[in-house]
Amino acid sequence: MAVTYQTSFDTVAGTISFENEALFLKGEDGYKLVWDDSMIFPELSSSDQVRVDIIQAERGAILDRNGKVLAGKGTASSVGIVPGKLQDKNDVIQKLAELLEMEPDEIEAKLSEQWVKEDSFVPVKTISRNIAQEAFLEIPGVMITEVEVREYPLKEAATHLIGYVQNVTAEDLEEHEGEGYTVNSIIGKSGLEGLFEKELKGQDGCRILIVDDEGSEKEELACTLVQNGQAIHLTIDAGLQSSLYEQFQEDKGCSVAIQPDTGEVLALVSTPSYDNNEFILGLSDERWAALNEDENQPLYNRFRQVWCPGSTLKPVVAAIGLESCTVDPAEDYGSEGLSWQKDASWGSYYVTTLHEYAPVNLENALIYSDNIYFAKAALKIGA
Repeated sequence: MAVTYQTSFDTVAGTISFENEALFLKGEDGYKLVWDDSMIFPELSSSDQVRVDIIQAERGAILDRNGKVLAGKGTASSVGIVPGKLQDKNDVIQKLAELLEMEPDEIEAKLSEQWVKEDSFVPVKTISRNIAQEAFLEIPGVMITEVEVREYPLKEAATHLIGYVQNVTAEDLEEHEGEGYTVNSIIGKSGLEGLFEKELKGQDGCRILIVDDEGSEKEELACTLVQNGQAIHLTIDAGLQSSLYEQFQEDKGCSVAIQPDTGEVLALVSTPSYDNNEFILGLSDERWAALNEDENQPLYNRFRQVWCPGSTLKPVVAAIGLESCTVDPAEDYGSEGLSWQKDASWGSYYVTTLHEYAPVNLENALIYSDNIYFAKAALKIGA
């Protein structure tokens, strides 16, 4: 007896639905199903397999106002081992661990994973292409291949602004459940990489196929098209960003350049800084500790902090005073201590400052950010 049935279910590549037929034979103890692999999918035979192919979405680039890449595709070198070519496993692991600044146990763990075969290339660590590779290639069984990585051409000059990506963690997968992340995904961790993660990420494509015993495609069961991430265009000028960083890289502070006619931010720098490419290639414990323990706090993003902006108006007051000829830059206004008021009409209000100095002229008032000097200058200028 033939029975027709309808099957429909959801998959990572969309809904699969089909009509099929099952055969039952009647025996002394009732009907029994005549099993056939085609009952799973109509085109599936006993020698076939169902395969799921993931098509990785390309992460969108971050570009400056002129189209220069601030974050995009780059290449690095993947150092790995082919187990079948090892002559002295322990010696190779020890030498490679020293060169890569790793623990031998870390390399041993990678070689012990279930998927590893004698002819497998087992990636151990990704390094910059600028690092000399001769020492690695002299070790029997060690190979180097080129891999695609996220790259930040401006390095320290734009680290705090652009941020960086890293491989997803178990916590990331839990927090972003249902958003298309897998154990192989990367995710923006800081800066604009994190802020625009949704736009930059894109959506992976997926195909579910039936393939024969030689791996050739027989039928596509479901498919979702890949959607590459969007490119993010900034108002930042890469040249100006680099110039600001070069001038202030040794100072603890932040610098910003703004187009006054439009309010567009042309450069945004925090110093001192670090190279965000290091997070892509992987930091050693020693390097991570050095960054965290550095008294200059290169990891600290100073332009995201709250600063009192009042003193930025002092040069404006000075410029107005000079232009209107109401302020003589050489005139000594005299020391008033750390607090001052014009007269008793001000009641309990006093202008205060932090430093005493001499002479109390315009240059020194700017150097010491003297509130009392500029209060007097404002009174001289008038409404």
